[in-house]
Amino acid sequence: MADSLRDQLLKSGIVKQVREEQRAKSPSQPPRGGRPPQGKGRPHAPPPRRDNGEMDLAKAYAIRAQTEATERKRAEQEAAEQARLRRERKAKIQKLLEGQVLNKAEVDQVRHFEYGGKIRRVHVDAEQLTALNEGRLGIVQQNGRYLVVSQAIAEQVRSIDAHLLALLVDPQALADDDGVPDDLMW
Repeated sequence: MADSLRDQLLKSGIVKQVREEQRAKSPSQPPRGGRPPQGKGRPHAPPPRRDNGEMDLAKAYAIRAQTEATERKRAEQEAAEQARLRRERKAKIQKLLEGQVLNKAEVDQVRHFEYGGKIRRVHVDAEQLTALNEGRLGIVQQNGRYLVVSQAIAEQVRSIDAHLLALLVDPQALADDDGVPDDLMW
């Protein structure tokens, strides 16, 4: 009863047989230092290749990472190109507006207009107010300011970047308008 499993195996002779089989298989390798070689058994072998068209997970991740990197790089290049074009348009408009701004320091009236979904205002005198309402003058937005300019300059700004033209009344639309709203019921 006090015999351990090892002792029982040695008595039965099974352990000796296993040791003798191992020695018979590798007689050319002498044991080092009198101890049997330690290890996990057989050396690590690479997994078999799949030839039926399936790709392994690492390859799929590598392909995905590469496509994401190229997509990111393309998006960055596109954003840089858009920024460059915006800077060029802004420089053209700034050069066009030099000396053409008609804003005055001492004015007594305010012209309200809608721009960017909000009601904005620009300070003008009486002459400029009538000219704005007739379409002879326009308003251009630049660097957070609203600048009063002539109709020709406003048209040129529209051709460069229509988003910066804040107000330009169309004289043709004024001729068609009789001052009575279309939805007014008599």
